[in-house]
Amino acid sequence: MKRKLNKLITKCKNVVPVLSGAFFMAAVSTSMVLAADTSSVTKPLDNLKTLVIAIIGAIGVIILAKNVMEFAQAYQQQDSSTMNSALKGIVAGVMMAGISSVLAILGF
Repeated sequence: MKRKLNKLITKCKNVVPVLSGAFFMAAVSTSMVLAADTSSVTKPLDNLKTLVIAIIGAIGVIILAKNVMEFAQAYQQQDSSTMNSALKGIVAGVMMAGISSVLAILGF
């Protein structure tokens, strides 16, 4: 038992200098890169973000229209469970349709 413990301590003593040396080299060898214009890198990502937000907004409008019609039918038939479900869908549709406005306000 004592022999195994001594081997483990010896291995740990060898690992600590290696890890500390690796950490030191990683910290020292970093360099700052200054870029004049980042739009060439971020423009495709901005286009993708705009496309995804537009798709979410369009799906939200479709869900909103579907649930408004569903709510009208449920109201006509006095079906309260379907009205509740349709109201939840209307709220979800409004949230999805308005996501682009919310993100624009937040600065995205």
